[in-house]
Amino acid sequence: MTTPETTQASQTPGESSMSQKNIILLFIGLMITMLLAALNQTVLSTALPTIVGELHGVDQMTWVITSYILASTIVMPVYGRISDLLGRKPVILTAIVLFIAGSIVGALAGDIIWLIVGRVIQGLGGGGLMILSQAAIADVVSPRDRGKYMGFMGAVFAVASVAGPLLGGWLTEGPGWRWAFWLNVPLGALAIAATIVFMRLPKPQHSERPKLDYTGMALIAAATTALVLMCTWGGHTYDWASPQIIGLGIASVVLAVAFVFVEKRAQTPIIPMQLFSNRNFTLVTIAALMVGITMFGALGYMPTYIQMVTGVDATVAGLYMIPMMGGLLITSIASGQIISRTGRYKVFPLVGSVIIGIALALLSTMHVDTPTWLMCVYLAVFGIGLGLAMQVLTLIVQNEFPGALVGTATAANNYFRQVGATLGSAIVGSIFASRLVDLLSERLGGTGAAAGGSSGRNDLTPAAVNSLPDQIRIPIIESYNDALLPIFLFFVPLAVAALIVLLFVDEKPLSTKVRDVAEVEGVGEGQVLPEPFDVPSRESDTTVRSSLTKARERADV
Repeated sequence: MTTPETTQASQTPGESSMSQKNIILLFIGLMITMLLAALNQTVLSTALPTIVGELHGVDQMTWVITSYILASTIVMPVYGRISDLLGRKPVILTAIVLFIAGSIVGALAGDIIWLIVGRVIQGLGGGGLMILSQAAIADVVSPRDRGKYMGFMGAVFAVASVAGPLLGGWLTEGPGWRWAFWLNVPLGALAIAATIVFMRLPKPQHSERPKLDYTGMALIAAATTALVLMCTWGGHTYDWASPQIIGLGIASVVLAVAFVFVEKRAQTPIIPMQLFSNRNFTLVTIAALMVGITMFGALGYMPTYIQMVTGVDATVAGLYMIPMMGGLLITSIASGQIISRTGRYKVFPLVGSVIIGIALALLSTMHVDTPTWLMCVYLAVFGIGLGLAMQVLTLIVQNEFPGALVGTATAANNYFRQVGATLGSAIVGSIFASRLVDLLSERLGGTGAAAGGSSGRNDLTPAAVNSLPDQIRIPIIESYNDALLPIFLFFVPLAVAALIVLLFVDEKPLSTKVRDVAEVEGVGEGQVLPEPFDVPSRESDTTVRSSLTKARERADV
């Protein structure tokens, strides 16, 4: 989608045709929309043990988390591309409605299967909320000024990381966990109102109706699903060497190759392959994948771990996550402000990757007797690393492309980050569940129902564990600790890999203007479009080629 054609040369750097007041109002609306999605990822974390215990589905706990992430991952590139073609506003409204519908299904769920179905529908809407919010602010704010806005967007995740668990804990202990879903209905209505009132962006103009890449959508959905199923079921439901897991692995590779083949020939591809000829885009996308694996792999199960091992209730478990929120909040906002003032950004994700690796190593050393204050320190370190890395990676990608492609590029980058999130959650969940069952059987054997059959394990809740005698409770919480935390140590090399990749990022000057397809700064200096983008050779890439050609012509003039 393009920014307003009325942008005048007399504007000061960083301005768009929208007034500053309108930009702030738009930003408020986008923050509400992002908060809706961010809260949904964390509000169930403290409530999850109780939910799966009441619905008799502890063995399906992984899917309550993974199903949402999987669904949102699949639709991310679709939302990004369609919003570039049809406009942000109608697409984001559709996403909010889907999200509300999924929340209603989850609130009414009578068993674990319907809960998972509700989470899938939520994910189909939630996948567009964050992507479209990031793309919409890129339509009206220059990359140079966008740093401070991205910092506040990162702060939304920080607030949600604590407010979500606290809210989930309070609801679980008060009116009930179903209100964690019902709450999304009024919040969603508020997000719809804010979008209708504040989001006033021009619609993209096309000489003919754009053709959507339905084949690409189907292939990317199938490939992503096969990959996630392989990681979720491998070593738990099926052996890693089983025909099912091997078949899923082969299917994911074949479908991915088919997707690339189709995208190279599609008129309006979901993920244009030319994006990957941009060096910074490719490097940052790889780093985002690594960060996604480490972030969601570690954070997805920490509130559950805190409740089970420390014996606190859901609300207190949420309070224990505040140090992580504080670290993320401070570094996200501070780094955004510094980037907007100086235009320098490369150092932040580099330092962030180092800190993330250190935090993962520290978390892996905890045991059931670790002091609470020390655990909070480790979580704060992790939050500092995430705050330095997360939003800056998105800014780097957006600085590389004109407005006609910013939604597509943002969505593609976030898609791979979410693939990492899905893999991280699936891998940790699969290994954790498998190790937990083995450790419980080894340490408790036939002692008590809690360690006995499948039904006993599936009904374990923090309250139930805390009510057990010490001879049963202690082996259970030790099993939780030993099943989960050592996995974090294996994520440290991923943080190192992200660091190495980011070292090769070329720190280009941040543009001081909002980039329309007809106005792109520094093309001759390689600040926006790398050479491979200038002359796409395939006739099928009509939309990408025409947008970039117009940008080059205006820059030459």
